[in-house]
Amino acid sequence: MEVILLERIGRLGQMGDVVNVKDGYARNFLLPRGKALRATDTNRKHFESQRAQLEARDLEAKTEAEAVSGKLNGETFIVIRQAGDNGQLYGSVSTRDISTAVTEGGFSIERRQVLLDRPIKALGLHEVRVSLHGEVEPNIVVNVARSEEEAARQARGEDVTRTLSDEEEDAEAALEAAESLFEEGAKPEEEQPSEAVEETTEKTSEDETPA
Repeated sequence: MEVILLERIGRLGQMGDVVNVKDGYARNFLLPRGKALRATDTNRKHFESQRAQLEARDLEAKTEAEAVSGKLNGETFIVIRQAGDNGQLYGSVSTRDISTAVTEGGFSIERRQVLLDRPIKALGLHEVRVSLHGEVEPNIVVNVARSEEEAARQARGEDVTRTLSDEEEDAEAALEAAESLFEEGAKPEEEQPSEAVEETTEKTSEDETPA
């Protein structure tokens, strides 16, 4: 379907561009949300007559979006999910989950504004773009963890996917290293008494030797 864009939209084009899109995308998103018009002769004339007003409205929306972007960009939002020891989630984090977390954090956005390049299926810190306007897309960080405590550890740069056995192995290795150092340091002290005995024995033998 050919449509006239009423604002700049991602890779489609600028305001006023006539582009060809899939029918479903036009009917379900562009047309009902007022982002485009069917490219009929009547609508072309209507757009040209309203272009100045549309451009002014778009500039106002962009200015507002930039103000919000200045506060939102770089912010971190926590999403709690169940996951295995290897960090893989039992499911995935959706755009709805992210929009809910951002909204609860004080910024009202819709799920369609969350731009996920790929599904989030693992624990960790994930950078995600948010579309506030066709030309304003700040980045946020989604901290996916199994608990608030884990989220705090991840924020500090810790790896929470290490298993208990990994930690036990590290503790055991550290204990063995400490014991090894203790043993090496104790040997000289243990040898001192025997050396003293040998010196005493030799002196006694010399004293008992007939003149």
